[in-house]
Amino acid sequence: MWASLRAAALDAWAVVAPIDCAGCGAPDRGLCDGCRAELAAAVPRRESLVRPDGTELAVWHAFDYGGTARGILLAFKDMGRTDVAPALAAVLRRLVRAAAATAPPAARGRVELVAIPSTRAAYRRRGYAQLRLLLARAGYREGRLLRIAKQTQDQSQLNTTDRFTNREDSLTVRGTGTGRFALIVDDIVTTGATVLAADQALRNAGVEVLGVVALARTRRRFPRWESRAK
Repeated sequence: MWASLRAAALDAWAVVAPIDCAGCGAPDRGLCDGCRAELAAAVPRRESLVRPDGTELAVWHAFDYGGTARGILLAFKDMGRTDVAPALAAVLRRLVRAAAATAPPAARGRVELVAIPSTRAAYRRRGYAQLRLLLARAGYREGRLLRIAKQTQDQSQLNTTDRFTNREDSLTVRGTGTGRFALIVDDIVTTGATVLAADQALRNAGVEVLGVVALARTRRRFPRWESRAK
């Protein structure tokens, strides 16, 4: 019954404000049933990103960055398609739960979610901080431990080496982090430069970083990733 009512409501809304599916471009749906089902079926996967000191940073993600996931994330980040936020937030919620389940006993109930902060330019362009929006839709409070220490270039225009240089010392922590536990939250991890910069800033402040949760990652551009998945 509810599925029929939902479909009827979407059909009615499509007459008033027609829109294409953010994932596949099908007409008259913010997300078509097929793309919505693909998001709903995503299973958290755990891999490891290598820190500069050789230790490993656990990363949970749901998608390889391509196909339907890429279309939906691009629409959300760059086209103002906040209508897909609830579906993405459901994926993020599963990732956070999977990561938090592996926390040591001392961290249970004390894990803070720390989003990568948006740059001023990105916020002006979008009109919203996409990670904070997703966390709020997922029912989580963002710790706001991180702040931007220096403005950086758009990472999408840089090669792998320049991405790490661009992000170096770009983030800092508000206050003290001693005795605190954190999961870093990002939308897409490419080379790992951004989340590693966040990890370093948090650890320098005394925060114990338990890992990263990201909706998607770009496998072909991961020379610093460990190959084994868990």
